[in-house]
Amino acid sequence: MEFQDIIGQKESIHLLKELVDQNRLSHALLFIGKEGSGALPLALAFSTYVVTQSEKKTEATSALFQEQAGIAQKTGQETSLALQYIHPDIHYSYPVISKKGKDKPISTDYIQEWRAFIQQNPYGNVYDWLQFIEADNKQGNISAAECTDIIRKLNLKSFESEYKILLIWMPEYLGNEGNKLLKLIEEPPPNTLFLLVAENESLLLPTIISRCQTIHVPPIDLHEVSSALRERHQLQTEQANQIAGISEGNFREALQLIQHSEADWQSLLREWLNAILKTGPVAQVKWVEQVSELGREKQKQFLRYFNHLLEQSIRLRTMGEEQLPLTGTEKDFSVRLNKLCDISQMEAITGELDKAAYYIERNANAKMLFMALTLKLYHIIANKAVIEVQ
Repeated sequence: MEFQDIIGQKESIHLLKELVDQNRLSHALLFIGKEGSGALPLALAFSTYVVTQSEKKTEATSALFQEQAGIAQKTGQETSLALQYIHPDIHYSYPVISKKGKDKPISTDYIQEWRAFIQQNPYGNVYDWLQFIEADNKQGNISAAECTDIIRKLNLKSFESEYKILLIWMPEYLGNEGNKLLKLIEEPPPNTLFLLVAENESLLLPTIISRCQTIHVPPIDLHEVSSALRERHQLQTEQANQIAGISEGNFREALQLIQHSEADWQSLLREWLNAILKTGPVAQVKWVEQVSELGREKQKQFLRYFNHLLEQSIRLRTMGEEQLPLTGTEKDFSVRLNKLCDISQMEAITGELDKAAYYIERNANAKMLFMALTLKLYHIIANKAVIEVQ
């Protein structure tokens, strides 16, 4: 991956290039960005940039003794190796599970799968990765054996580049095992670069954070998401803008929404609200049965879509139609939601939807979760609904 392949994040790219070009590169960088922000693609592109730039600098010092064509060819080879994720001086560490017959899993056991995954789905999350390696319900881990293997790798001499690079994806999965790496991160071998890519800073060991220069990766600008959807996935402008708005800068979520674009979330939401406010318990049970069969990803997307409509409703109420152009069906639904709930009720519903999505991520029982959510939503909006009906 190269910087030109990154969606948005121009400020982060500019900062990273300056670190290298101005010789201000720290020995350890911590990329922190929420799911789908592109923190992993940024780190992958940065590792490519580091090895190719260091090769250019090394060869420039001996340019008098070499043909320029030879220099360009060598740099091209470095780039090619990095882009195929087979560069001998770039190492990767990530959560894995035990393979059959092996008690102490290490990342190298899955290096072929890893290369395929980041080529196909660089904006994916750890759930996507564990499904990719068929982990089923097993919990991924970066084990003590992995830390030992990291120490071994980084004490070897570099092969091609000036730098040896270790990219650790999801260091949240290190746990206390990360203590084994503290001394190595604090006092690394010469020309060793650590790139840590995390989603949740609060789950990292404070002693690791303190040893790194932090790069905060924001959500992708919605216009950049929409542009990427149009250019890379041939979506029409209206659909691209709608998906970008729902995804809230999470490109993984945007891709998921494309895959399930045939789903009629609005009809499902209308059925739910009718069951809550009009048709009663039998309809509620039927609806819960229906939504519990959708699968975890679709359930999360449905909740995200409802949240998106609530946000649009609040903006419509506060900013007016002129400042917030909406499509016909979304506008109609947003107007109806404004009649049904006031802002405080919408905020309460949004909180419940966020909590439900959190529990879905953690394998909560779908039937119990959506039935409880149905009852909570009834209590939030019931009094206002009675007034509106009268």
